[in-house]
Amino acid sequence: MQGLYSIGLLIISNIFMTLAWYGHLKLQEMKVISNWPLYGVILLSWGIALLEYCCQVPANRLGFRENGGSFSLMQLKVIQEVITLIIFTIFSVVFFKGESLHWNHIAAFGCLVLAVYFVFMK
Repeated sequence: MQGLYSIGLLIISNIFMTLAWYGHLKLQEMKVISNWPLYGVILLSWGIALLEYCCQVPANRLGFRENGGSFSLMQLKVIQEVITLIIFTIFSVVFFKGESLHWNHIAAFGCLVLAVYFVFMK
């Protein structure tokens, strides 16, 4: 059960991370923060990233095998990277209309699925 909690927290964490890293680009496009100085955008992103860390750290602690979780450190990292790319893909396709999914992106995701498979092999 801790493994599921860990994955859920990783998903939430990555939503916040994507918003912190790329959300300001959409806000700028929408003219919400187009006149903000760079330090203001950085502070906004850091505020959002704080929420990311509030989920990421517990996700790793809960999921780590040595803390009673289900995953090794390598497994946690690969899971996190796959979640990051899935969340980013959804975000970019939904919020940035100029971005689209192509065959090579799908092939790359297939390789990541294989990475998850290989990291769980004994």
